[in-house]
Amino acid sequence: MKMSSSSEYLAVKEKIPCLVYPQPRDASRAVAGQIADLIRARAAEGRNCVLGLATGSTPVGVYDELVRLHEKEGLSFKNVVTFNLDEYYPIEPNELQSYVRFMREHLFDRIDIPQESIHIPDGTLPVEKVTEFCRNYEAEIARLGGIDIQLLGIGRTGHVGFNEPGSGRTSRTRLITLDRVTRIDAASDFFGEEYVPRRAITMGVGTILDARQIVMMAFGEHKAPIIKRAVEGEETSAVAASFLQRHPNAQVVLDEAAASELTRFLCPWVLGYVDWDTPKIRHAVIWLAGRVKKPILKLTEEDYNEEGLQDLLAEHGPAYDINLSVFRHLHATITGWPGGKPREMKQPGDRPQRHDQIFPKRVIVFSPHPDDDVISMGGTLMRLVEQGHEVRVAYQTSGNIAVFDDDAIRFAEFASEYNRLFGIDEKETARREKHIEEFLKNKQAGQVDSDDVQKIKGLIRRGEARAAARYCGIPSEHLYFLDMPFYETGRVRKKPLGEEDLGMLERLLRDFQPHQIYAAGDLSDPHGTHRTCLRAILMACDRLKAEAWYAQCEVWLYRGAWHEWGPHEIEMAVPISPKELMRKRTAVFKHQSQKDRALFPGPDMREFWQRAEDRNRGTAKLYDALGLAEYEAIEGFVRWNGVVDGI
Repeated sequence: MKMSSSSEYLAVKEKIPCLVYPQPRDASRAVAGQIADLIRARAAEGRNCVLGLATGSTPVGVYDELVRLHEKEGLSFKNVVTFNLDEYYPIEPNELQSYVRFMREHLFDRIDIPQESIHIPDGTLPVEKVTEFCRNYEAEIARLGGIDIQLLGIGRTGHVGFNEPGSGRTSRTRLITLDRVTRIDAASDFFGEEYVPRRAITMGVGTILDARQIVMMAFGEHKAPIIKRAVEGEETSAVAASFLQRHPNAQVVLDEAAASELTRFLCPWVLGYVDWDTPKIRHAVIWLAGRVKKPILKLTEEDYNEEGLQDLLAEHGPAYDINLSVFRHLHATITGWPGGKPREMKQPGDRPQRHDQIFPKRVIVFSPHPDDDVISMGGTLMRLVEQGHEVRVAYQTSGNIAVFDDDAIRFAEFASEYNRLFGIDEKETARREKHIEEFLKNKQAGQVDSDDVQKIKGLIRRGEARAAARYCGIPSEHLYFLDMPFYETGRVRKKPLGEEDLGMLERLLRDFQPHQIYAAGDLSDPHGTHRTCLRAILMACDRLKAEAWYAQCEVWLYRGAWHEWGPHEIEMAVPISPKELMRKRTAVFKHQSQKDRALFPGPDMREFWQRAEDRNRGTAKLYDALGLAEYEAIEGFVRWNGVVDGI
């Protein structure tokens, strides 16, 4: 846990106490430990423990740890009573998106809690009975003595439960209309925004604030802006989570990414003394340049003093020396040769790279979905190929859930016509075509595709990936379609990583023995696939690190689909010319099923090529503003530090 050197300042700036952990796994274990301790204490007293529970991806790690404590350490839930925050309305309890089903799959069916102790809002009630149900829900909480610990997530609008902007501080359990942003964020679970219910039953803000203890959790960079508003901003009904500021026993539990815009992380020097290591100096100088809108080499002693960086100046000054050191570092990150230069092309002053003596290199790019390679590092990918390296791409998942049904029908018809034209098994062709057409015509909202439909959607994504790779100069025989088993559920929710997943990555790496590995470090993917794919790669690398070939291997992490590395983080910046940027766009366009409107766009409604270009151009503008060379765009990379735990 990271704490500020100035608790007095934090008490003023952070109006809700925040605990920040390196990774979500650490945070989840800590919260589960708090809950387990209370359950045991209440059991020892012969009393019930009343828990308020949340759904969504954030608390899943807490539930997994509680299940582990139950299975491995004998934690019993026989004295536990639960009240869930909310439920969509209307919805049947067995539907894939139902919070009843969610809670059973992630917690209730895996522990010894009595069924009569579980309370979840009823999404099947006639609308005229909802108000009475809500009154009874409140009454039952009160009858049991109130909620001991209320677990919360936070939405992008600042909602807790489904208390959308405008919800009052004293609001109680009720039926509410969902904000469009909330419905967009839920679209992936329902296979399209149009299928997301427009209403929900939710505990009110007042109901939540009645709990004796509140724990609000948030993970990922995409939660950082709303966490700052809820924790450091004014209390307002526009951000329901801000009402926690007045609660006497509330805490916010974050990973470092979600905490990144809090003042103690964004500019910790305003707290007082900072231990000025090299990364902090770099961060501070780049922040200062942006703050005063000057290139790094034009920063003065007055700039440092006026913006609260007197200590940095006193310890490492004069300003010119600090400026020059950071400028040189940033300049050294820029390279048009991501795999290194051949010896005969090196010029005096070229920056040395690790394993520079190896040319050409064997390079493998891991792409979580079949388009992340070209979206996030398409320019670098083409440079590596053109500069003579042996480049291979491994697509970790099929991406089959992200294909519209209309595309599947269109391609099924094409396959049928092709087979008929060449007389290929007409009877089986007709059967499959009829099945696909009838299944998709009668498919219910959120229904899992049949095996045949999943296969044809997977083939669509494979064909697009081949076309994009071919455009980048990579032959089909250098592509691997891994279809990792954890992903192949046909649903947004996936299985845990298993040995089969890790084994296929180990075999691939051992057989190819790459000198460079590129992997997606974009952990803000709202569906969690990027995080799972990265963890699998890093675990495989960790298992192989003792092998001789691995000593000459380095792992680079790219971003771009959801967020970009900041300039203070980037360790390799690959410039992209206007022509290369257009070529990258063309490569992304080869993924036609994701063009115009992706099935699961996440909270950013721009097309993926637009996101990537805007971020690449944004990085180039930042470098230019800091006083470095002006480029059309830049793709940034960070070298993996060798730590696996917590990803």
